[in-house]
Amino acid sequence: MNTNNIAFVLLIAASVVASSCGNRQQKQAPGQQVVQVTTAEVVEENVTGVQSYPGNVVALNETDLRAEVSGYITGIFVADGATVSRGQKLYEIDRTRYAAAEEQARANLAIAEANLARVKRDVERYRKLAEQDAIAKQTLDYAETDFNNAEAQLASARAALTTAATNLNRSVIVAPFDGTIGISQVRMGALVSAGTTLLNTISSTNPIAVDFPVGESEIAHFNALRNSDAVVRDSIIMLSLPGNRLYPHPGRITAIDRAVDRTTGTITVRASFSNDDNLLLSGMNTTVHIRRTSGTPQPVIPYRAVTEQLGQTSVYVVTDSSTVEQRSVRLGIKVGDRVVITDGLKTGEQVVTDGIINLRPGAKVQPGEPSQTK
Repeated sequence: MNTNNIAFVLLIAASVVASSCGNRQQKQAPGQQVVQVTTAEVVEENVTGVQSYPGNVVALNETDLRAEVSGYITGIFVADGATVSRGQKLYEIDRTRYAAAEEQARANLAIAEANLARVKRDVERYRKLAEQDAIAKQTLDYAETDFNNAEAQLASARAALTTAATNLNRSVIVAPFDGTIGISQVRMGALVSAGTTLLNTISSTNPIAVDFPVGESEIAHFNALRNSDAVVRDSIIMLSLPGNRLYPHPGRITAIDRAVDRTTGTITVRASFSNDDNLLLSGMNTTVHIRRTSGTPQPVIPYRAVTEQLGQTSVYVVTDSSTVEQRSVRLGIKVGDRVVITDGLKTGEQVVTDGIINLRPGAKVQPGEPSQTK
């Protein structure tokens, strides 16, 4: 190989080495990039704010109306969606055969009573004759047996009359309590079967309840609310309707479920609301707002420091080496643009409030002037 060829090969090799070193530098550069961020210090405060929970409206009384006897619908006495009173007549099932059955049962009862009276007189007469040895003892035994049978027949006739009268009464369906009835599931002339055919549903409307889940750590607080007389007066429990309309009446905690759900770690709390205007309907989704004050100082940060993904909340915390770590946190009361952190942070730590979009765990950061959480 001549001198020119050797020089050319060396030049190519030098170019390759230089290119390789340049690529390595380019790959390393992003790891050395410093992200400009703004931070805030975690401070502790006694705060008063509003905690919100998803709620579902439920009727305090609700029941399905089903046919208890079979037959054809011969009367519908209420309009769909109407307000009804306890004992109000709603539906009628053909009463002809049930009225006839009651009359027959009543007649059979009269026959059984007359038969018992006759047999009783025979027994009394035979007993007197037996005392005088005027009749055979077997005759008295037969008479006493007839008396016992007559008593059993009377009891059977009375039971049959009770059954017949009950069926006749059940051919008319009445409202079991005050409330609102739904849309009828049957029409005039429909054939219904005892115990299976759904006629309608009725639910109470005033007062009405809202159920919502709370964490097990909050059970003591809600027990205190349930026993407090100041809840309604101070409007501690409020409600938002769909469309973010504020419900005009405050509520009261009336019940807490018997056990914590093992899968979610929550327990169902029930609040009762007056519903004079019928704005709350069973099944409606709402938001329950609980105004509360922390009993002890709580860690507070700006809400914009919190990121939410797939139902999980986290913040970026600045470490001593000027890098960031992503840490899961649990949120408490929200107060304006700030939020209480019930778990995951300590007082004095710095959290990133601006520049979060450019961060990854372990990224190098250059904090700006830390801002106080106010």
